[in-house]
Amino acid sequence: METALNSMSHDFDPCDEGAKLTVPDEVQDAIRTLIRWSGDNPEREGLTDTPARVARAWREYCAGYDEDPGHHLERTFSEVAGYDEVVLLRDIPFQSHCEHHLAPITGTASIAYLPRNRVVGISKLARVLHGFARRLQIQERLTSEVAQCIWTNLQPHGVAVVIEAHHGCMTGRGVRTPGVGMITSRLLGCFLDNPCSRKEVLALMGRG
Repeated sequence: METALNSMSHDFDPCDEGAKLTVPDEVQDAIRTLIRWSGDNPEREGLTDTPARVARAWREYCAGYDEDPGHHLERTFSEVAGYDEVVLLRDIPFQSHCEHHLAPITGTASIAYLPRNRVVGISKLARVLHGFARRLQIQERLTSEVAQCIWTNLQPHGVAVVIEAHHGCMTGRGVRTPGVGMITSRLLGCFLDNPCSRKEVLALMGRG
């Protein structure tokens, strides 16, 4: 199975809508087994193509395993006219999947950093988020991974990441409690050590 999945990662570009990923039989058989376990017949007309569709969808959901999110932070800019205040990208939408139940996690993230001598294109912050989100996740780890990636690659004075998300494993099963949002945060550098800096960045994020 591992060999089949590794070979798929080289053959399939999830951004290429014309690409048709060849799904190994054992992967489709696994999905057929799940359909039977759920109580339906995988051979009926409406479900015959479902195993291949589901497999292709999951390769796209988990495309983050095929990239290093830190790569998006390699190109930086030092000509900032002396700018040395907080850079913040608010309410970036994302989708991930819970590693415990494979249920959807949907939410938004606010990412801020206090640059030292260089900045990065703002779209790259969203790309870092999506690179980690497109893996099987828990929200706490996702928050920490995004913050640590920016801290390591940009070496700023401080990093702050706040994520608010809704979890399908709570709304669709178990306690079945819709409308409940989970908030996690990770602060590094001056945003952790300096109360004034922490208060400022959280206020800018609407969390003050």
